[in-house]
Amino acid sequence: MTQSTNAFAQGRASLVENLLFRFRGFWLLFFAVITAFLLYNALQVRPDASFNKMIPENHEFIQNYYEYADDLSSLGNAIRVSVETTEGNIFDQEYQDVLRQVTDELSYIPGVNRSQIRSVWTPNVRWSEVTEDGFVGGPVIPDTYDGSEESLEQLRQNVLRSGEVGNLVANNFESALIYVPLNEINPETGEQLDYAAFSENLERLIRDQYSSDTINIQIVGFAKVVGDLIEGANQVGMFFVLAMIITFIMLFLYSRCVRSSLIVLSCSVIAVIWQLGIIHLIGSGINPYSMLVPFLVFAIGVSHGVQIINAVMANRVDGADKMKASRYAFRGLYVAGLTALASDAIGFTTLMVIDIAVIKELAIAASIGVAVIVLTNLGLLPILTSYLDVSKRGINYLDSKRHGTHPVVRVFSRFAEPKWAAGAIIVSLVMVTFGLYKAQHQEIGDLDSGAPELRADSRYNLDNAFMVENYSSSTDIFVVMAETAPGECIAYQNMALIDRFQWHMENVEGVQAVRSIVYASKMGMAGINEGNLKWYSVNRDDFIINASISRAPGGLMSRDCSMAPIIIYLNDHKAATLERVVGNVRSFADEYPSDEIDFLLAAGNSGIEAATNKVIEQAQLEMLIWVYGVVIALCLITFRSIRTVLCIVLPLLFTTIMSQALMAMLGIGVKVATLPVIALGVGIGVDYGIYIYSKMREAMREGYGLYDAYEYALTKTGKAVGFTGLTLAIGVATWIWSPIKFQADMGILLTFMFLWNMLGALILIPALARLFKVGPKVANKGTDKA
Repeated sequence: MTQSTNAFAQGRASLVENLLFRFRGFWLLFFAVITAFLLYNALQVRPDASFNKMIPENHEFIQNYYEYADDLSSLGNAIRVSVETTEGNIFDQEYQDVLRQVTDELSYIPGVNRSQIRSVWTPNVRWSEVTEDGFVGGPVIPDTYDGSEESLEQLRQNVLRSGEVGNLVANNFESALIYVPLNEINPETGEQLDYAAFSENLERLIRDQYSSDTINIQIVGFAKVVGDLIEGANQVGMFFVLAMIITFIMLFLYSRCVRSSLIVLSCSVIAVIWQLGIIHLIGSGINPYSMLVPFLVFAIGVSHGVQIINAVMANRVDGADKMKASRYAFRGLYVAGLTALASDAIGFTTLMVIDIAVIKELAIAASIGVAVIVLTNLGLLPILTSYLDVSKRGINYLDSKRHGTHPVVRVFSRFAEPKWAAGAIIVSLVMVTFGLYKAQHQEIGDLDSGAPELRADSRYNLDNAFMVENYSSSTDIFVVMAETAPGECIAYQNMALIDRFQWHMENVEGVQAVRSIVYASKMGMAGINEGNLKWYSVNRDDFIINASISRAPGGLMSRDCSMAPIIIYLNDHKAATLERVVGNVRSFADEYPSDEIDFLLAAGNSGIEAATNKVIEQAQLEMLIWVYGVVIALCLITFRSIRTVLCIVLPLLFTTIMSQALMAMLGIGVKVATLPVIALGVGIGVDYGIYIYSKMREAMREGYGLYDAYEYALTKTGKAVGFTGLTLAIGVATWIWSPIKFQADMGILLTFMFLWNMLGALILIPALARLFKVGPKVANKGTDKA
């Protein structure tokens, strides 16, 4: 079937079109001024990260943690710095000098809670011993320390008596650790902790300054993970530039027109500039988990830009001048474009249902980006083409291609035929069945130890592996809060139940050790009785209990004794481990109910992650329902046909199911970094279906049968859909080589989704249209291969 591009789209100009093209000069000046203003603001955007933004603040676990946050300050956001000697052990004067200097240096880095730092060089780390005269003790580093052999031997004895071997001192005595709690808000300035600057200070003032041939520095903690991710943002920028270069090359190969390729690229980049500028104006920034959003905005911009420039060039081939070509392109595509972009924007907004601040900020950033594309790609791009036109070379190239059948048209038009349509649907059903089976094995949360956002061989994960190998105390801490009436946390009946709970949790798979005020009391009881382990128990007498905890370290009960934290050290923070721990805490509370004590979940880095996993697990289905609900509603409003909506939405659902199966097969868990990707993929994928079906509808309104209508859609927009999906997939595929693992994971998922959204639209839309009998009952033009 041959038909001019604008034959079905030369209806009357809308008010929007007249306003846009009659005042082109004004709008061009407007876009230039706004772009300059927002470019200035975009350059002011800075990395924005926060510990509190990473957690679901309204979740029960987090509310419990916030209630006792002051009493648990030493168990919140913190880093651990290990100082390792490669020669001998830590009982050496030169090593101890370095350890002291590192401890002092850390206390002066902005953001550190100085009062809570723990090291063998801080006075809050003490030793104690039972003698015939009772308890004796003191700081691990005594005032008389002078670095002599006698002082070092005394230090050795103090360390052994301190109970810090495996905690602040490595089991092999070749390294020592400094525990550094952080202030999320600077108490002096009221400003939020700058994670990028803090991480840079750790590298410059600690690692670079004190590392040598004999000293190695290892640093772990949430702040260091975020700092490394922010540092990797520079490389994300490099991949963004690479994607732009690849996109330009692909655009040129597609159109053979440098001018039109630059117009599409420029409008998409302007959309990113506007997005970043607006983000800065509303007082937000780019956090490590939303730094990929600008590329997605660029990708959506390219997707819509290619459709418009393709229509402009086709109109020019049909003989229209540059003004009419631009107007006809706008007239033919603005309804489909607005529908697609509205679906994207509102769909991204549905991510707001997830009660995690970084995901909400990502939703806002993505929605802003899509909203500005309406102006830059549906407004600015046609105006630019009406002035600049497209090159004669590009017009001649497109004209020459019209004399033959394009491979996209030749291959995919077959799926409008009954046999091919049936085969496509059968194969899709088989793949969906396989995908649903595999998707059942998809897990929530982290599936690897260390920081899964970074490569296994990254500096951070190597440091974390060192900590796990050399220290008994895990960096993965889960805290249960035993809540009682004020002053009752050390009452015998409560201590006895905590003791039973502690024993129960020590026998849970994945738990290394459990510590609480009960453990301190038992040690104290044995100490009071000359170290006799027969007395290692909870005494029934409250006065004796008070005596047994007189030398207990701080942080094991609240100031009013209404809460005693039970600290559970875990092997790792994998999703299965956290789920097992939470389940056992709840089962114990159900088995041993008490009116005097409640076991509240949860604090510690692993407790907070368990809460995050729960929120994500609950929000995953809700988010998909909202995203698809919005897409269905907007498509229904636009096309007024349930069968049409099914033709557009079912290919998206197919891609979603297969993406979940891919995540399960690759061991990618659903977490803060990965959850939004599926929603973003749906938002981008719906564009393809809307553009294809809008062109099919144009032809079917003229009485063309399904086959001819689809062939027309492939000729006018299908080639652009195939090109866009392939180009964007190649662009994000380069992310696979990123040193940031979660960016590499996103590269794999987005490459898969770009390709499958494109193939799903090109293959399944005509097949489903054949199945649902979409189109005129009688084809009065062309030849419908029915």
